[in-house]
Amino acid sequence: MHKLNLPSCRFRFQNREDKVEIFDSIRKKYVVLTPEEWVRQHFIQYLVNQKGFPPSLIQLEKQLSYNQLDKRSDIVVYDRAANPLVMVECKSFNITVTQDAFDQIARYNFSLRVKYLIVTNGMNHFCCKMNYDTLSYIFVEQIPMYKEL
Repeated sequence: MHKLNLPSCRFRFQNREDKVEIFDSIRKKYVVLTPEEWVRQHFIQYLVNQKGFPPSLIQLEKQLSYNQLDKRSDIVVYDRAANPLVMVECKSFNITVTQDAFDQIARYNFSLRVKYLIVTNGMNHFCCKMNYDTLSYIFVEQIPMYKEL
């Protein structure tokens, strides 16, 4: 797989039915290794190992409803009272992060109302802090440590 702009990690892999699978430490199972999954697994490890996010407070592929459609967010992180804090949208490393990606995650956020939205393709990472009083957001230079949320 492609080298990402994230710390390197050690992963477990297996071959199954002519597909390579990667072990997901959050879901505790092997999942098919796609370019987007490669980014997601690296970003999870970055959040846990570099930013102090507790693995037990991370949920993957959370089911959401938007305009009566079922959607799934890539990563949602909660506080210790089970309130959603951060939503992450992962794109494949070969997809440019555009306004469309932010529009997608913003739509998903209508139901959760998290403090921070993050979009990453593994090469570029964009984080914004939401302000629900003014219905706006500001981009922040660094993804905050979990204890700063």
